[in-house]
Amino acid sequence: MPKLIQPARDLWPEAMATVTACKYEFAAGRALAFGLPTARHFRITYNYWAPNADNIDELHTAELTSEKAMHVGTLFPIRYNPDAPHETTHSTAIPALTGKPLIIFGIVGSIVLSLVWLLILRGC
Repeated sequence: MPKLIQPARDLWPEAMATVTACKYEFAAGRALAFGLPTARHFRITYNYWAPNADNIDELHTAELTSEKAMHVGTLFPIRYNPDAPHETTHSTAIPALTGKPLIIFGIVGSIVLSLVWLLILRGC
């Protein structure tokens, strides 16, 4: 019986995936199981449309892990196996949040808290 050869992942059809959830996973539990924890770990859930065997588009759901968070609703390209549309691959260059808003928020928050502490100490 001839062995079926699946197309290479680079040749799989491309679809646009939509982020439906982004959840931070606490690193301590992973440290107990696997040794040293990574800096950050986000579980990204996404949906995409792909045709089934009858060539009718079906909604599929998949997950990936990332060191960077992604906003719900973010679109990014994935490739799916045409013979098994639940199998996907994604680029490592996924659009993600930058650290600038978080840094700015931290600096502004630090200044506000410092001013509040100064007012409390001076007995305003």
